[in-house]
Amino acid sequence: MIQRFIELGTGYSDIYELLELAKTNAHRIHRVIRFDTSIAQRRVVSFGVVLDPIADSKFMPIYFCREGIPHPEEISNKRCELVNECLKALDLELHILEVKPSTDFHEQDLYYQYLIGVLRMNRFIPPLS
Repeated sequence: MIQRFIELGTGYSDIYELLELAKTNAHRIHRVIRFDTSIAQRRVVSFGVVLDPIADSKFMPIYFCREGIPHPEEISNKRCELVNECLKALDLELHILEVKPSTDFHEQDLYYQYLIGVLRMNRFIPPLS
């Protein structure tokens, strides 16, 4: 199984795109994950939507909005509310993980490899096969 992050961005339009991907692919959703972290003494979150592979494909995409959203416990914000509304409408559970920030890694690819390892270790995605 090949798992790969597909980063959408950190703005409002990116969250709308992520949620639209979730709605149109509701039958394929494997998990919806919130990644909590701290950057420069500020708590932020990222959201990821993990989709099951299609047909006989061995590719599992993880659509991702990275570290641009204030943590909902610190600042109430519309982006987190939109995600919660979407999850409720689709009757899905939000899984939450505390992870290192991307700024701890010299390359973005290393950060995504780290996240894939964390997801596999917590059995949120299947192991490499």
